[in-house]
Amino acid sequence: MSISIGIDIGGTKCALSVGDCTADSVRILHREEFPTAGKTWQETLEEFTRRIPGAMQAASSDSASFTIGISCGGPLDSRRGVILSPPNLPGWDDVPAVRFFEERFGVPVHLQNDANACAYAEWKFGAGRGTRNMVFMTFGTGLGAGLVLDGRLYSGTNDNAGEIGHIRLAPTGPVGYNKEGSAEGFCSGAGIVRLARIRAAEKGVELPGDFSAKELFRRIDAGDEFCAAVFRESASHLATILSYTIDILNPEVIVLGGVFMRQHERFMREIEPIIAREALPLALRACRIVPAGLSENIGDYAALAVANMEG
Repeated sequence: MSISIGIDIGGTKCALSVGDCTADSVRILHREEFPTAGKTWQETLEEFTRRIPGAMQAASSDSASFTIGISCGGPLDSRRGVILSPPNLPGWDDVPAVRFFEERFGVPVHLQNDANACAYAEWKFGAGRGTRNMVFMTFGTGLGAGLVLDGRLYSGTNDNAGEIGHIRLAPTGPVGYNKEGSAEGFCSGAGIVRLARIRAAEKGVELPGDFSAKELFRRIDAGDEFCAAVFRESASHLATILSYTIDILNPEVIVLGGVFMRQHERFMREIEPIIAREALPLALRACRIVPAGLSENIGDYAALAVANMEG
């Protein structure tokens, strides 16, 4: 048994996983989570430190030899093992996360941004298994991408490759990545809610304060044409960014998580005709668009995959 510890750091909650990992499979033995809000980065990392021994015991593991993988929203420097001021983690400035755990446990520790971590996990264990060229898109709170090119994770010169959410798709629209009309503004869980509020204000439609993407799709199922129009607008922009990705990177598969994963059949009905019109035919013919294979547990698998990342 090869024991790995997965540390998934999010703006709302953190998750700790213990997994049994091999070269081509991973099994979660134990998982627990705790809230991030209200804690400094030091308090959060110390919380992980306190929980790791108990988590390993709960997983019936007394192994003295293990590896640690950290998945966290960017920006970060994976080579130095430092988290660099993520927008969803105020006060997390130049956090030496890898060194912190290396000093406390004396084991190998690896760090990746969450999109890259999910891409690597889907490539090793999920919907991208067996491919050489794969793109993973988060479509969660935000929109980022992880790239596997020629059989290796590609993170760019300074870990900023794959930030497709920053691409402007329209001169106006919901704000994502601090840019109005960006791909993240239109094609993310938070973005589709902002889009709905913009269109509701224009049309005099009232939405509740707790309106969510989940509620939008519930209303569509109930026959709400306003919500259906908002969805179609979001989906058309998703088709555009997918077409760009197909034309530029020529991947074998594009894997999408989050909102797309939960509503993939609905999205595919809307985006397929647009992509067929916009993408290069030969590149499109070589590419599949599929939901994440690791489902709602992808964050846990991603952190565990980082623990076993090669190179």
